[in-house]
Amino acid sequence: MRAAEDTYTPGDDAAPLDMLAALFEARGWSFTRESDEEVFGEIQGSWAKYQLRCIWRTEDNVLQVICLPDIRVPEAKRKPAYELLSLVNEQLWLGHFDIWSNGSVLLYRNATILGDDGLLSIAQAQALVETALDECDRFYPAFQFVMWGDKAPRAALDSALVDAAGEA
Repeated sequence: MRAAEDTYTPGDDAAPLDMLAALFEARGWSFTRESDEEVFGEIQGSWAKYQLRCIWRTEDNVLQVICLPDIRVPEAKRKPAYELLSLVNEQLWLGHFDIWSNGSVLLYRNATILGDDGLLSIAQAQALVETALDECDRFYPAFQFVMWGDKAPRAALDSALVDAAGEA
């Protein structure tokens, strides 16, 4: 299998979903081209298998990357979950975590405005996907601590960040 770097040289750009499909294929990740506007894939992270949805809005030249860590927030955990979201989002430079009202699903979302040509480079594609996966892996334990460990949001975040800092 050829790596995405072998398929596209740094000067080559492509339509966003074509580039993302090439990246998924090069990495051996299962994916489906849902439509002309969406690529969907599943990627094994450190803590869980994540669903990654990449949605292209041609009219705005905006690429949205959504990563779903398969965490549903039960009604009884909504308040601490939203408090944790606020604390987690303060730690992020790119994107944010949210809870979809439809199904109470936790997600990470980042949108990128591409240039007038609407093309994506391999470096941009890798950065967008890796950022989504890294942030989900980084904060997954904190959400687990709140949802199933009954930890307070601040304690959950502190524990998760200490644990992540200690891994090699």
